[in-house]
Amino acid sequence: MAYDGKIMRLALQEFERDKNRRTAEFEERRERIFQRQPRLRQIESELHATMGRIITSALRRGTDPRPAIETLRDENLSLQAEKREILSRMGLPADCLEEKPGCPLCADTGYCGGQVCRCLRQYYAREQKKDLSRMLDLGGQSFDTFELDWYSPQVLPGQSKSARRQMEDTVYETCVDFAHQFGRRPRNLLLFGAPGLGKTHLSAAIAREVSDMGFSVVYDTAAHVFERFETQKFGREDSEAQRDVERILDCDLLILDDLGTEMTTAFVQSALYQIINSRLMEKRSTIINTNLSPDKLAQRYTPQIASRVEGEYQLLAFVGEDIRKLRKNR
Repeated sequence: MAYDGKIMRLALQEFERDKNRRTAEFEERRERIFQRQPRLRQIESELHATMGRIITSALRRGTDPRPAIETLRDENLSLQAEKREILSRMGLPADCLEEKPGCPLCADTGYCGGQVCRCLRQYYAREQKKDLSRMLDLGGQSFDTFELDWYSPQVLPGQSKSARRQMEDTVYETCVDFAHQFGRRPRNLLLFGAPGLGKTHLSAAIAREVSDMGFSVVYDTAAHVFERFETQKFGREDSEAQRDVERILDCDLLILDDLGTEMTTAFVQSALYQIINSRLMEKRSTIINTNLSPDKLAQRYTPQIASRVEGEYQLLAFVGEDIRKLRKNR
């Protein structure tokens, strides 16, 4: 699983902010308890001093530290018993003066067993959703809100099935399966068809599901992606563009939107081939959205690109009438 450096930095900032907030709240609660019963502050101070003396005795050379350690241990146990008694009289739990981590698995470090802990992954998922929401309506565009009633159930002359059957049985079900099975094996989709047929909606639904599973997702327009590649190659020490290119190439799922609307140049063709080929080589999944048919894509881009897409991507044809127009007329 690849983590987007930009998103992880934001997640860690929120993670540390919440950890510091919890520590501050604990210190405030602890101070209120000390104000109610000053003896508890003294006991805490004496306990810390006792522990230091125990360690010093254990490390002392030339003498047997055991008698001193036993004496200090008895002092420590006596102080702890007094503290428990005072807290009990106050109606407080015995451990209320001990700061507890928000996550027992990683003790609020964010990492467990050399891996990102699930608590930090939750922060990562939230930050990623914020980033995706800049371009997608993740709240409104989900599999549950995809309305198949906008597609005609009538079979037109020369067609084997209706638009609704195509969209439901082939397109919708494939997208749902892609999202739910993500991570088990690399898959790639080419979503093509006229504007207003639901490509963005289903792309957002996939992005939402895959992001919730903890995978890194980058959604961007083809024009902006190629602009970042161009800035990275020809710009002067543009570290931000370099990070953007790395995000595009390294994320678990890249959704490249509106391919074909950009100015097609030799550089664009080279960048597109690099994206498609390198992600295939690294077994990272990609979804391409375009208004162009596979034949038109082959005409616009290079034979190598067309071969990669037709051979390695599942082609999903979006059909029907422009839903935006249908909504407006209704």
